[in-house]
Amino acid sequence: MQLHFSPSMRSVTISSSNGFVDLMKIKVAARHISYRTLFHTILILAFLLPFVFILTAVVTLEGVNKCSSFDCLGRRFGPRILRRVDDSERLIRDFHKILKEVDAAEIPNNMKVPDSFDQLVTDMKNNHYDARAFALTLRAMMDKFEREIRESKFSELMNKHFAASSIPKGIHCLSLRLTDEYSSNAHARKQLPSPELLPLLSDNSYYHYVLSTDNILAASVVVRSTIQSSLQPEKIVFHVITDKKTYPGMHSWFALNPVSPAILEVKGIHQFDWLTRENVPVLDAVENHDSIRNYYHGNHIAAANLSSTSPRTFASKLQARSPKYISLLNHLRIYLPELFPNLDKVVFFDDDIVIQQDLSSLWDIDLEGKVNGAVETCKGEDEWVMSKHFKNYFNFSHPLIARSLDPDECAWAYGMNVFDLKAWRKTDIRDTYHYWLKENLKSNLTMWKLGTLPPALIAFRGHVYPIDPLWHMLGLGYQVNTDIESVKKAAVIHYNGQSKPWLQIGFEHLRPFWTKHVNYSNDFIRSCHILES
Repeated sequence: MQLHFSPSMRSVTISSSNGFVDLMKIKVAARHISYRTLFHTILILAFLLPFVFILTAVVTLEGVNKCSSFDCLGRRFGPRILRRVDDSERLIRDFHKILKEVDAAEIPNNMKVPDSFDQLVTDMKNNHYDARAFALTLRAMMDKFEREIRESKFSELMNKHFAASSIPKGIHCLSLRLTDEYSSNAHARKQLPSPELLPLLSDNSYYHYVLSTDNILAASVVVRSTIQSSLQPEKIVFHVITDKKTYPGMHSWFALNPVSPAILEVKGIHQFDWLTRENVPVLDAVENHDSIRNYYHGNHIAAANLSSTSPRTFASKLQARSPKYISLLNHLRIYLPELFPNLDKVVFFDDDIVIQQDLSSLWDIDLEGKVNGAVETCKGEDEWVMSKHFKNYFNFSHPLIARSLDPDECAWAYGMNVFDLKAWRKTDIRDTYHYWLKENLKSNLTMWKLGTLPPALIAFRGHVYPIDPLWHMLGLGYQVNTDIESVKKAAVIHYNGQSKPWLQIGFEHLRPFWTKHVNYSNDFIRSCHILES
């Protein structure tokens, strides 16, 4: 490098050593800067520039991750000047390439997979894994853990299904003790209601509630909560229907625990003259058909393809396999006009509900000629519970379903329904219900699988009057995130789903709304160790 000063000292030229290339040429205006100052400036620049260039090159080559602002000047601009690629960028590209290869590769069957991250680190040190071996081992670990988590989830769902389908020991004990009491205690066998009140069982000026159940404890909660919430309990008439084996225990409970001033009768299925197998041949087939019984009582794991089934889908399939769905007791509501020929209007209850407000206003609702006053379940704040359409219940790949139904038609809820029996008797709802049950049996249950609601959705089409959702709040048996304030405001809360409040799998924060209506001081409840939890 050479410095050339013009004779007049008005220009300075910095050139290469061979003198052919001028690196810098500066003209000096004499009026603004002194020659001495300019000379010293040029000397300093000539001395510093080589060092700046060397520093930039060194920082770039070392690829420092953390650097000062001055050092980063070399890191940022050095690679561009030298036309080099940053090592970190190349490393990322190589890593992505390895991951893509490993993702497409087959994991060897005999590959030993570490059980923990610590073991993986140890194996890396001992076996000197390269990047590809590390990525393959990591993928094998993740696949293994995913399988184990999936298997655990399915096992949890199966255990929950068995818990929901079984009878808790305390409730079974209660039924046995009350049945024994019926045979040995005359008071437990007394007539319900007393003879002078029998005419009121068909008096349409009273509020008639129908409850069909084989669960004595649940029945006691429904009846007790209804009476306690009523402004006119003396106007209430309860018709409790149960099966033959539960009848003695159910009768004993209400005979020994009077519900006065309300009126209550307990009847077994065997006590209805109309309810014979000749009048319900389809349900006889449902209960006794071998393939149907195997579907509800068989090996649920063997029947499911777990590799292609999500846990949520498997859970819904398990719920559809509940044995209660082939019980005549569960289908009983479709025969209400025949079972109560002298009544004009009733409210039908499931046994997993709690009444929190006076329900007498239900009898004032004008159903406008419709048969079934029900809450629609296709719209509401809870998108999980209140988002049900026909497509959620039916298999629309079946030609008959596709031709006959609209997948976007709004569904409605069983559990608390106002039935106008006078209007019902003018329809063919029962025959339609039977027809679709037969068709589903012929199709080997390929049209729908979930219980008694699907055939009812079809049979009651055009006969449903939507009532205010505040009358009937759903989902307390499967929606753990149920809003507590909404529960408090609802007239009727429904624990539909597997997590019933009398089971250990019930949700702890929702159970108190049910348990507060259980008389834990009752001798039979105490002797069966049914404890408040």
